[in-house]
Amino acid sequence: MLNNSAQTVFADINLARRLERTEARSNASFVEARARMFPASGAQWIEAGGAYAMFDGTQSPLTQTFGLGVFEETTDAHLDEIEAFFGQRGAAVNHEISPLAGISLLKKLHERGYQPIELSSVMFQEIGAGVINRADVSRKISTRIIKPGEEKLWARTSAAGWAAENEGLVEFLLEFGQISAACAGGYAFLAEKDEQPICAGMLFIDEDVALLAGASTVPDYRRQGAQTALLAARLEFAAAQGCRLAMMGASPGSQSQKNAERNGFRIAYTRTKWILKS
Repeated sequence: MLNNSAQTVFADINLARRLERTEARSNASFVEARARMFPASGAQWIEAGGAYAMFDGTQSPLTQTFGLGVFEETTDAHLDEIEAFFGQRGAAVNHEISPLAGISLLKKLHERGYQPIELSSVMFQEIGAGVINRADVSRKISTRIIKPGEEKLWARTSAAGWAAENEGLVEFLLEFGQISAACAGGYAFLAEKDEQPICAGMLFIDEDVALLAGASTVPDYRRQGAQTALLAARLEFAAAQGCRLAMMGASPGSQSQKNAERNGFRIAYTRTKWILKS
């Protein structure tokens, strides 16, 4: 399944910049979509020191920064600006930090009162035609990009998958899903069996990098190949749009990471989320 040319792309600072900027622009697009759909939300983002700082609400997982220290050296003035941005909105200050940003940034964050709270694997592969062997994709499952007006259908399918582990977050997930499906640069995919939506996933394209995110399967249809079919469809679509790299995130050692590695992804680096303690 692995594209043999993937080994020509190295996990260095240049790759980190491409991956971090793609995820930042994806989340900025989401924030802009929320601002359009819910003007009272106050959703907004800024750039400081090469990093994108997002405010998507005090409880949103998108309310944080991406790319800090990767594009230029982070100064105290940059951190002052970012901390003021979140502070004025009553939000916690969180940064997703790539190890390619360097040890000096981690030392600075520690000195300012930050603590690490989360780890995530940033994964990638070089893509092209036939990235996934079609023999591994169930013929009983079809895939497609949603049509205009199907945003709520996509959101319901996505929420049905995530809500199995987050029963108290159904309303949040439905709203989150509708915004995701409305993002500029994003493509909302469905996997269907017998014309019934059973799995939902997003694809966001920035220049020649494709970000795969948000895949979830309705509980009754798990372990039937829907995730593999949706992964194949998104990678093939991205390749057709001229993308050279695909990326995704996963918890270190998780089943999601193992599935990604089985399908040709490899770890670029492990990112650490830092939070400012009051």
